[in-house]
Amino acid sequence: MKQFAPLILTTLLAFGGFSASAQAACFADYKAKQDNPLRLHYGVAQLPDGACDAAKAKSVLAGRLAREGWTLLNILSIFGPEGLDARKASAGQNFLRF
Repeated sequence: MKQFAPLILTTLLAFGGFSASAQAACFADYKAKQDNPLRLHYGVAQLPDGACDAAKAKSVLAGRLAREGWTLLNILSIFGPEGLDARKASAGQNFLRF
């Protein structure tokens, strides 16, 4: 049994590390608008697990923004937590709002 303990531990650590990286948070920065009067905004939003590609992110964000009367114009980029600080000041009140 002692022979298998290191193997079991290694396997658990490997799977644990994989699941943590697979569920890493992702974010998108985007541009949106409202009409009458025309208003534009730049924002940063956190995406749910499984929506870390452009097509899924567009669908998720368009719905969130529409509920508040905004229309998604485009997604500029999708990034991880390491990109939040660089975008916080530019997004202002729309930082993680939607």
